[in-house]
Amino acid sequence: MPKILIVEDEDVIRLALRRLLERNDYQVDEADSVQKALTNYNVNDYSLIISDLRLPGAAGTDLISKTEAPVLIMTSYASLKSAVDSMKKGAIDYIAKPFDHDEMLETVERIIQSTTVERQPNATEPSSIQRKQIADANGMIGSCKAMQQLYDHIRRAAPTDATVLVHGETGTGKELVARAIHNQSTRNGKPIICVNCAAIPETLIESELFGYEKGAFTGANTNRTGLIEAADGGTLFLDEIGELPLEAQARLLRFIQENEIRRIGSVESIKVNVRLICATHRDLKDMAHSGRFREDLYYRINVMKLELPPLRERGKDILELAETLLKSRCEKMKKPLMHFSPKAIQAITTYIWPGNIRELENAIERAVILCDRKEIDNELLDIDLELVDISQIRGRRNDNPPRATSSTPDRNRDNRKPIHADPSEDLSLEDYFQRFVLEHQDSMSETELAQKLGVSRKCLWERRQRLGIPRKKVSSRAGT
Repeated sequence: MPKILIVEDEDVIRLALRRLLERNDYQVDEADSVQKALTNYNVNDYSLIISDLRLPGAAGTDLISKTEAPVLIMTSYASLKSAVDSMKKGAIDYIAKPFDHDEMLETVERIIQSTTVERQPNATEPSSIQRKQIADANGMIGSCKAMQQLYDHIRRAAPTDATVLVHGETGTGKELVARAIHNQSTRNGKPIICVNCAAIPETLIESELFGYEKGAFTGANTNRTGLIEAADGGTLFLDEIGELPLEAQARLLRFIQENEIRRIGSVESIKVNVRLICATHRDLKDMAHSGRFREDLYYRINVMKLELPPLRERGKDILELAETLLKSRCEKMKKPLMHFSPKAIQAITTYIWPGNIRELENAIERAVILCDRKEIDNELLDIDLELVDISQIRGRRNDNPPRATSSTPDRNRDNRKPIHADPSEDLSLEDYFQRFVLEHQDSMSETELAQKLGVSRKCLWERRQRLGIPRKKVSSRAGT
């Protein structure tokens, strides 16, 4: 049974977390400060230490240098910059409070499993260090669950000659995945030819891919080598293959089946040795069923399918990507190294990013151009914080897409839990929100409450309406 040490000074959170973990077969000890944790327990005996960032006396990050166990840092949504700093100091991960129960259990299970695998000398699965080496070698950034799975699939697929289909939304970095596969294959000394099928006119796509003989058509004054032939011995990457005309699809199918091509106007076929990688943001299976894509070609290229997650589902990777892009843009434009303000960090980590990494890159480049200070605020990123909801934030931290929430106010909240409920009760996200607001609304302004919870004033107001917690009027609190 894995042993976990909780270091948290808030009784309600500490006891609720203990009960949650014990109910899921973890052995749990607890302390309310770093000093007590070090005095009362041998911190090296634990599979995981979960510590709040801000504690009485020493900060939770002080435990990192005192133990060989992984340390998971808990922090509020308004302190994401501090959480990132914690990871730079050696924390294995961070989780934002108030946390969702499923999120906490998934994070704990993932950390314990990954550290257990790394300690096994004969483990067949790659360690997180090996995955990071795979990512770094190819310029890829991210360690969320979906990206770790992607690295594993790249590692397995690269040494083979299997055709690979990379599926992902526009702007997620499909070409980067293709180059990673090529770089780790036995063909890495040969060229990789990248072709955007959507960027070539339909009338030219076949001659571009297969080449042509002199006199094959008007304007063909010389022989022309096609891109497939140019990739002989290496890799051909066909981006947006869903845009390929049906006529070209038929010729491509022949190339895949027979490893040979025939230039336009030629009567002879040429043998080629090319590894094919395709990419698309479309649903090719649906297109095949509706006759817009050849079904036989779809099954030929769908040998090894790699899913590239959208940015909104990559959790804490977003901030790591943003900071890397910021450093790169500052160096490129020969500007002093800049950093994001807390509001900018909150905006970056909670925005939907429909344009994915390309949109993030453009937003940061624009901000660097316009910023005349060392700190970039959210206004320069042009991200609307009023569109962010706390339920979306919970989804990001769990590396999952946002969960749908009802916008209809609940007018029957008579069964609300009292402020001073038993602290050993489970503490859900809404329980924490409700309890925090009720306990602090008499001493804090709406702006202060929103900042502490890491949401906008509009989001706070909407949550009040949905949970049936009307704001008290100032006059009712003021003395006469």
